[in-house]
Amino acid sequence: MATATTKTAKTAPVHARLRAEFDQKFAAELLKELELGNVHRVPRLEKIVVNVGLGRAKDDKKIMEVATNTLRKITGQQPVETVAKKSIAGFKLRDGNKIGLKVTLRGDKMYEMMDRLINIVLPRLRDFHGVSAKAFDKQGNYSLGLTDQSVFPELTFEETTNPHGMQFVFVVKCEEQAHARALLEKFGMPFEKENK
Repeated sequence: MATATTKTAKTAPVHARLRAEFDQKFAAELLKELELGNVHRVPRLEKIVVNVGLGRAKDDKKIMEVATNTLRKITGQQPVETVAKKSIAGFKLRDGNKIGLKVTLRGDKMYEMMDRLINIVLPRLRDFHGVSAKAFDKQGNYSLGLTDQSVFPELTFEETTNPHGMQFVFVVKCEEQAHARALLEKFGMPFEKENK
């Protein structure tokens, strides 16, 4: 009796749009434009860390729940609570108090978050003229802050009644700030035009 053999067709994994563009196009362009000479010196995005600082949440558990729900919905990951490392009497802060939340995104989730942030969220901001070009640190990491979570289309009106800000830190592996900016410009980050 002959056994039927079925061949399972292997499909190539579908990567995030920006990841595919980086691998196929941006890496080669940056190598040439920045005159690096070695593909391993090309700047690349390592991770995106999303932070929500909730200093007032130590007294109000509802704000912590709202922020947790917000981060879970926009990132697709469960946030980690951050706690105070030392006591500061002026801020009424004790060692061990819950003061915020954070999520670290890597891989395809990182590229998908960047794509949504650049192409959907930032254009929805009121009176938006571009992001600041001065928010790089010495290592080339870029920080971007939002004052309100209501610009994310994943959230309903009820979920945005308690507004809170959030910070996105783009951790870039690079040799200098100019290289990090060149990488972010390739991804479409809308830097504000400098007034001459």
